[in-house]
Amino acid sequence: MAKMFIAGESLDSVTGETYEVRNPANGEVVDTAPKGNADDARRSIDAAQAAFDEWSRTSAEERANLLFKTAEIVEAERKSLSELLTREQGKPFQESNTEIEHFLHGLEFYAGLASKVRGAQVPLPAKNAYGMVVRKPLGVCGAIVPWNFPITLMGTKVGPALAAGNTVVVKPASTTPLTTIRIIEMMNEAGLPKGVLNVVTGPGSIVGEELLRNPKVRRIAFTGESATGKHIASVACGEFKRVTLELGGSDPMIVCDDAEIPKAITGAMVGRFWNAGQACLAVKRLYIFDKVFDEFVEGLVSKVSRYEVGDGMTRAEKPKIRMGPLHTSDQRDEIEAQVDDAVSRGARVLIGGARPEGEDYERGFFYQPTILVDVTDDARVVQEETFGPVLPIFRVSSLDEAIERANNNIYGLGSSIWTKNLDNIESAIDRIEAGNVWVNSLHYGYDELPFGGVKASGFGREHGPEALDYYLEPKGVVITR
Repeated sequence: MAKMFIAGESLDSVTGETYEVRNPANGEVVDTAPKGNADDARRSIDAAQAAFDEWSRTSAEERANLLFKTAEIVEAERKSLSELLTREQGKPFQESNTEIEHFLHGLEFYAGLASKVRGAQVPLPAKNAYGMVVRKPLGVCGAIVPWNFPITLMGTKVGPALAAGNTVVVKPASTTPLTTIRIIEMMNEAGLPKGVLNVVTGPGSIVGEELLRNPKVRRIAFTGESATGKHIASVACGEFKRVTLELGGSDPMIVCDDAEIPKAITGAMVGRFWNAGQACLAVKRLYIFDKVFDEFVEGLVSKVSRYEVGDGMTRAEKPKIRMGPLHTSDQRDEIEAQVDDAVSRGARVLIGGARPEGEDYERGFFYQPTILVDVTDDARVVQEETFGPVLPIFRVSSLDEAIERANNNIYGLGSSIWTKNLDNIESAIDRIEAGNVWVNSLHYGYDELPFGGVKASGFGREHGPEALDYYLEPKGVVITR
């Protein structure tokens, strides 16, 4: 049975209650986890608070060395961790392996930044006086992590927080706590002082709420759906906490008539159907210039037909490509309702649009990769976030039309354009309402660049050196000689 990790110890909930974590591919129990409550959250917060003073005064070089060491320990167990992640989350083993790799890269990136924090010296008008700006860690940080990329998105919060000298309480999604618990145990095995890094499991409405309201927590980093993000902002900001929210998205991809079509097709396929489409930064709306529309759609349908849904622990026989299940039955129900809505408004299904048939699929939450055309702009798959393997495609006559329709959405997380024309590229960068723009490349979050959204996709940034700014408080100092 998995346990929470608080103040250097593996612990059950104070209630003794547990719950089952099940494999979305077959319904089998993977393990059980503690069903924590507010008392469990408080003891993890208290442990982080008690550890903060010592950890914040640890040298940046020592913090960096510990982070590098944690990466080495996790790397040694990457295969077993990837298997566990696949079993609890559902994604294919290779995608889980890539997620662990991304997590490790992020840890090493922030370990390298730990000693690179800079302040400033400021001239002052007073005689024989000058000012300094020093940057200090905030204190206890709460990291609330979703189920779709539980390890990568835990790392984007834990890495900069620890590098900056903060302590952390991680609240994983209830359906994917197991790999997170194991990695945090391993990071503590590397020598982190007790209480610096903790994980508490349980319902978000109870455990997460305590993180939002407890005055000892000074920083909240959340990734998840926009409705939850709105609640977090209202509560945490009301408690004067520093908050970053990386929320939902409906990322547009624009393909111009001068694009390199084979590469753009691959970009659309991987960008939409990686992790069964369960990604905030996935391609969710595809706008194609009229001149290349038919060629592009034919090529994309042909390539998507190579996907074969199934258990993520089994490889598909080449040339097939494995796609795992949706994470929950509710998630699949939502996707089916969105597709039905689009079809009722006149959309045509070019491929997919249903659950796969056969005994092998009856116990899992599988849904076929789906491509839609003739979709109206008021359809749910356009106006809502479609968190599954469904891609609506639209024909456009110009870049102006594509950008106008791309921006006609409440979300603004990522976007992409495929073109060789520098004027088109500059227009997309300048005019698309999104926190990130990919040019002739896959939708992918790089640790080296800031990542986050605008509008209903949230505020604040993770990744990049900029992420450290959200874990450090500038302090003004006046020195008179």
